[in-house]
Amino acid sequence: MYIRYMQKPLISILTPFKNTEAYLKDCIESILRQTYTNWELIIVDDGSTDSSYDIVNAFAENDTRISLLKNKGSGIIDALQAAFNQSKGAFITRMDSDDIMMPNKLEVLLNNLLNHGEKHVAVGLVQYFSALGVGPGYKSYETWLNNLTKTGTNYSEIYKECVIPSPCWMIHRTNLIACDAFNPHLYPEDYDLTFRFYKHQFKCIPCDVVLHQWRDYSTRTSRTHIHYAQNHFTELKLRHFLDIDYNIEKTITIWGAGTKGKLMASLLIEKDIPFEWICDNPKKIGKAIYGKTLKNFKALSNIKNPQSLITVANKTAQKEIRAYLKSLQMEPLKDYIFFC
Repeated sequence: MYIRYMQKPLISILTPFKNTEAYLKDCIESILRQTYTNWELIIVDDGSTDSSYDIVNAFAENDTRISLLKNKGSGIIDALQAAFNQSKGAFITRMDSDDIMMPNKLEVLLNNLLNHGEKHVAVGLVQYFSALGVGPGYKSYETWLNNLTKTGTNYSEIYKECVIPSPCWMIHRTNLIACDAFNPHLYPEDYDLTFRFYKHQFKCIPCDVVLHQWRDYSTRTSRTHIHYAQNHFTELKLRHFLDIDYNIEKTITIWGAGTKGKLMASLLIEKDIPFEWICDNPKKIGKAIYGKTLKNFKALSNIKNPQSLITVANKTAQKEIRAYLKSLQMEPLKDYIFFC
């Protein structure tokens, strides 16, 4: 790897932290080991009550590239805003305080951006690790995410889960500002930012190198905080669908009457947006939920110009649904979207 320009550009690494004393040393040392050295770490204490601040302060006193701030607001979004406002780099990346960078992470991401230019997002493969072992759900997510990243087709399944890992991307500062950076106060904030990259048509650069080690443990924020509960994900996905991919000339059709399907229906009712509702559960077909009668999925062929939002999570059922939609000559995004 090499940096093409004689003058190496500055990379700003933005890192909020709160009570991660057990992991901060490993995290910061992984940044200090980077093969690319022209970086600044803007690291923000979001109200820690353990020894986290003192740990970071010791590093900051020994390396002028590290700037330690205290969050004047509350929460990760306020912390990210504070870090970004303090940053000076032409390139911006995030880092989680409990994770580990591979030594070539910054170099690879920066080179990819320099080679592809603006309106691109550099991403890399991620690898979960845990002292107790990584569960099958997280391994499945890792595999799914990495397969998308290898081909740069991340957005193709953006309505399923967050397709750009929050601590493993880099972007031109000007592009981040163009999509409103960290200003929207919407959680989950990483997923919201990914949708805004998608809306602005910033292309994901394919990468087949593991650049980030993602730590899993029982008390990590994404596992425990209400902001990362499924109802927040569903509401955020629907918000962006209506803004980006909804065709008002089509008929929204919810497929599935499980928890996510019901939440989707209630949100559409709140927004006074008309929809049809279908499912393949014989116990629910013909019944009314929220005043809306569920139809057999075969009614889809008779619905005028449908745009199906599929909330069925079962993998086998999803394959059957895809085959059925293909038989009706329906196309992804245009005619249907998998929301889980």
